[in-house]
Amino acid sequence: MDDRLRGPSDPVERLAALRHEFGEHGGVNMSIEASTTFTVMEAGTMPEIFQGTLGPDAGGCYLYGRHFNPTVYVLGRQLAALEGTEAGYCTASGLGAIACALLGLLDQGDHIVASDTLYGGTWAMLSEFLPRKCGITTSFVDINDAKAVAAACGPRTRVVYAESLSNPTLRVTNLPMLAEVAHAHKAQLVVDNTFTPLGVTPTDHGADVVVHSLTKFVNGASDFIAGAVCGREEFIGSLMDLHVGPLMLLGPTMDPQVAHSISLRIPHLPIRMIEHARRAQVFAQRLEQAGVKVSYPGLESHPDHQLLQKIGRPEYGFGGLLTIDAGERAKAEALMDDLQNAEGFGFMAVSLGYFDTLMSCSASSTSSELSDEALAAAGIAPGLVRMSIGFTGSLEQRWQQLERALRRVGVIA
Repeated sequence: MDDRLRGPSDPVERLAALRHEFGEHGGVNMSIEASTTFTVMEAGTMPEIFQGTLGPDAGGCYLYGRHFNPTVYVLGRQLAALEGTEAGYCTASGLGAIACALLGLLDQGDHIVASDTLYGGTWAMLSEFLPRKCGITTSFVDINDAKAVAAACGPRTRVVYAESLSNPTLRVTNLPMLAEVAHAHKAQLVVDNTFTPLGVTPTDHGADVVVHSLTKFVNGASDFIAGAVCGREEFIGSLMDLHVGPLMLLGPTMDPQVAHSISLRIPHLPIRMIEHARRAQVFAQRLEQAGVKVSYPGLESHPDHQLLQKIGRPEYGFGGLLTIDAGERAKAEALMDDLQNAEGFGFMAVSLGYFDTLMSCSASSTSSELSDEALAAAGIAPGLVRMSIGFTGSLEQRWQQLERALRRVGVIA
């Protein structure tokens, strides 16, 4: 880890220390390295570069854009600073980051213990793709039930996997407990922190690897697909191994232009996360007062409210997402139709972390990969509407739009 990052415990301070750099030609922003391949100055060093003993941090040069790119490398260091890890590297998607992190930790025949409430794409990867293609199996459990997690661990369990805030049910993972159980069974704790950048730092609570879909809050503009893996320097380096490194060999390479654009948005992330959370908190409180079945970790009625207070950073609130249970799919769809097409409150779209509000009916969209039984086990009701609360327009204007739509479709009287 960079010596400047060893002191500060606050992620914003770590990032500020790291960003006190400038571009190759003196610009205040880092330069964009658009080359796919890089010049070796002395022919005799090329074998060492290919053997991995003479990389850019050891007096050598960059090898190839699929291996390491200088611009993408700097973005990875910025994400590592935010997450308090030794190193990080960025990928072309969040699922690319998750897949490569898991394949870097697992071999054929290994086993994962995972939360029974996960993003649909992750669930499909663990429940169907990895068993069929790689011989890697997963047991899905209530991830906050220490006894269930421990009971599911076996001799080939190498990874315990969870989301810091579950998608879409917004349950908070008890990371300290989970890390203790995972490490007692000699497994690595991998945490998807997409929903709570800055708000939760999983490595402070024992996580070994942190993954992100940068597409969401970190980028914030819904214009780039991107991901990141953060962890120990040795582990990140192993993902780039020329023989067995999944990032190197599977090739989920981030474009340097994308890396540069995302790097310019990270300094604004704290401001954005505070406002996402501020509005979500106000909406959730008013919805609860109106008798709406709302879930938001900032509400005292939320089952994990005190847990998030304990493991989170209070200056960033309780996150930018809330859910409304409209009771049935037809009513959920009517609500979203009204909010988008009559009120202009937000957009019916998957994803989250955009500056406008995005809404989706999770059971029939982002969680549709789950079977009916898995949806029921996860507590994802047919009428559950997930809202990623934006910050355009005034708070009062947006609340009035939401309240009118809720009354028109009969969610409130």
